[in-house]
Amino acid sequence: MKYIYTNLKRFDIPVRLAGVNRLAPAGCWGAQIVERLQDEIERYSGKARFTFFFPEAHLITAANAKRLGSPLQIGCQGVCREDVAPGGNFGAFTTNRPAAAAKALGCGAVLIGHCEERADKAGILAEAGVSNEGAVNRILNQEIRAAVGRGLDVLYCIGERAEQQERWQEVLAGQLEIGLRGAGGGHIAIAYEPVWAIGPGKAAPDRDYIQRAARFVKEATGGLPVVYGGGLKDQNAAMLASIPEIDGGLIALTRFSGEIGFYPEEYLQIVRRYLGE
Repeated sequence: MKYIYTNLKRFDIPVRLAGVNRLAPAGCWGAQIVERLQDEIERYSGKARFTFFFPEAHLITAANAKRLGSPLQIGCQGVCREDVAPGGNFGAFTTNRPAAAAKALGCGAVLIGHCEERADKAGILAEAGVSNEGAVNRILNQEIRAAVGRGLDVLYCIGERAEQQERWQEVLAGQLEIGLRGAGGGHIAIAYEPVWAIGPGKAAPDRDYIQRAARFVKEATGGLPVVYGGGLKDQNAAMLASIPEIDGGLIALTRFSGEIGFYPEEYLQIVRRYLGE
């Protein structure tokens, strides 16, 4: 089984507000994506599992547009490291999204540890004078355990930055060992994203580099699914499909020049190419 994840970032922001949403007004943006894609991906339900991670404001419309029996799973872009509990916190989480809220909104999965989330948490710690990679991993571990405890599937992102390339094995091992500590009992997949290669104009890693990293992650986790988080796209779909250790990919942008953004028709082209159709 292959796993195809899609991080819809903040693609809901319209062009007039400096965003890249050209698909639909914000009020129906989430529903539009589900309605335009769920029928097409149903034909691949025996080959792959599909998960879309939506910005919070669009979870309800996306979940409501999902047809009964659809192979599409709705997910959110992170959860709080604490959750509600009987006799404990009833939901006083202003500005945060506990795993219980994600579940109630229709989510079955969550994206944790994306390089943008890691950078944000590291930036907050830096404001307090703390520079500690382990601290970021410990916070993410709390999020993973909260998500697993609420029955959410987890896509956990790991990856090395440019200055960490020479010790990439040490970096990935720490992110895995600390991040997954005590998090058994749920469905967890790992997204390997080489942070140094992400962004316009940056050189992507070659097949051997990706395979070496994926093999390392497989061995370190006892065989958890590993997807390529550096961006599954039309240009690399066939190459990634040829790597035995890679079980899928994380799609974000479908167009990287001109009117950049996420486009359903281009998404389907990536899926077809990756699945060999």
